[in-house]
Amino acid sequence: MAAQFGRRLCKGAATTAVAAVAVAALSASQAPGANDHGRQTAADASPEASTSDGSATGNSPYYTDLPPLKSPNPSPSTGPSPSGQGETEAGIPATVLDAYKKAEASLRESKPGCNLPWQLLAAIGRVESGQARGGRVDAEGTTIGKILGPQLDGNGFALIKDTDNGAYDGNSAYDQAVGPMQFIPSTWAWAGRDGNGDGKKDPNNIYDAALAAGHYLCRNNWDLSDQDDLDRAILSYNNSREYLNLVMRWLEYYRKGTHEIPDGTGTLPDNRSDDGAGASPSPSTPSTPSTPDRPAPGTSKPKPSPRPEKPGGGTTTPKPPTTPPTSPSTPPSTPPTPTDTVHHLEDAGTAKLTAMAGDAFAQRISTRAETQAGKSVAKVRIRFTILGDTDTTFTGGESVATVATNSSGVAVAPALRAGEKTGAVTVRATVVGRTVPGLDYTATVTERAADTLARTGDAALTCTPGGEFANQVEVKATYKGAVADGVAATATLIKSADDPTANDKGPYFKDADGKAVRTLSGLKTDAKGLLKLPKLYADDTTGTFLLRINTAGGASLTVELTVAAAETASPSPSPSADPSA
Repeated sequence: MAAQFGRRLCKGAATTAVAAVAVAALSASQAPGANDHGRQTAADASPEASTSDGSATGNSPYYTDLPPLKSPNPSPSTGPSPSGQGETEAGIPATVLDAYKKAEASLRESKPGCNLPWQLLAAIGRVESGQARGGRVDAEGTTIGKILGPQLDGNGFALIKDTDNGAYDGNSAYDQAVGPMQFIPSTWAWAGRDGNGDGKKDPNNIYDAALAAGHYLCRNNWDLSDQDDLDRAILSYNNSREYLNLVMRWLEYYRKGTHEIPDGTGTLPDNRSDDGAGASPSPSTPSTPSTPDRPAPGTSKPKPSPRPEKPGGGTTTPKPPTTPPTSPSTPPSTPPTPTDTVHHLEDAGTAKLTAMAGDAFAQRISTRAETQAGKSVAKVRIRFTILGDTDTTFTGGESVATVATNSSGVAVAPALRAGEKTGAVTVRATVVGRTVPGLDYTATVTERAADTLARTGDAALTCTPGGEFANQVEVKATYKGAVADGVAATATLIKSADDPTANDKGPYFKDADGKAVRTLSGLKTDAKGLLKLPKLYADDTTGTFLLRINTAGGASLTVELTVAAAETASPSPSPSADPSA
């Protein structure tokens, strides 16, 4: 239990191979999810269908412990086991559980089509950090001590050079996964959220991290109630089939039930996919400083040999190097990554970016990464960021998307969706992990428009002097045959067909004070493209008058109004002569 917090992540525990064997073996056990998640489904999932960096975690190591065989809801009469693990195996620390449920509630409102279950966040949180190291968080949800993965220096892990100048992970050479949900800094830079309303986006805060993880899993219009989309989302978090199956085990386990336990009383998992290599130790309690590989008090230091058995049998004993290492004066060089070779970005044939407010852009941004010699570079992450004060977003509602270049060195950004704010929008393409000049694209959002206006009825619009028109004018706006909703319009009682200025006599509208007005502005069509004008009134002037309605986009309609005395406006039919009379 708590005694596990201060020790180094267990070395010599299950290796990646052992974990994989254990996952497979679980399918034959009685554990929750014993019917395997379906490796065929996992194998068919496409992690490339993602707009993220390679993964949220940079494919950092994770805990490989499987769910316990016992029920996730222990009997109330069953007390904790002597080891102190009992109910804590199934329980989730109170603050951590609250963060998961609040994130689910937030996503239910902002992205209802995602169908994010809090149990998925719990499953990922368990695998990534053992539920924030058993719930070692303060009252605001911030972890007591940073949770850091190993530095991603390419030595047994991915190579991700520093992207945040050490701001999140304290490492100005390489990135490290940070916090209870293990985001790498380059992903947190765009995926980070403020989940506890303190005005900060802190990857070490479980409320912020859980909400960020929820949004990350809900991008790309994924519906997590669909198994294929769920697989894609989990794989985008950590691109590993073993990871996918392990998260699914914990997801099914938590779906069968769990309960709240006090913060700080959860158990820390024992096994990691990297066997603990390179991972930072858990922060110790103040009374027991943690020293790597130090034996517990009262025990002797274990001898270096014999070593634990290998999964296939036999033992391993460290051997002294038979050949001297490379001279210290000439350290071995690391081969350049594709990212290291990028010299500049070029536009890859992006068409003019224009869309009406509220519509999706038909064109997409294409950017090519090139070397100094102009050769295209594949497998480079390009980040597209929408700048400035605009409500235009990428499909899915995000303002940042990261896409890897294809074999031609080209990254195609997700489709843009125009907001309601019109004008120019700047989208900047940059290379993740390398400082080269960004490439800016300008997208233009135009106001909603209509190209056709038509009355919805054909009743004559007539009135007696000083009276009120019985029928109100209603029109429908369309654009290229489709309903034109939210289109701005004006209505003016004009002097003549050749003189569009407002008339000073004849029919009129009334303002809020009941005064006569003959021009209405600020009108908009509704969701069905309809616009119903206020009631019209007539002064004492008789005759035929014109009402002109104009919309953004150039649609125009002129309507005739007639003001005449009662006998003229509604003449009685003359009795016909009866030749037989």
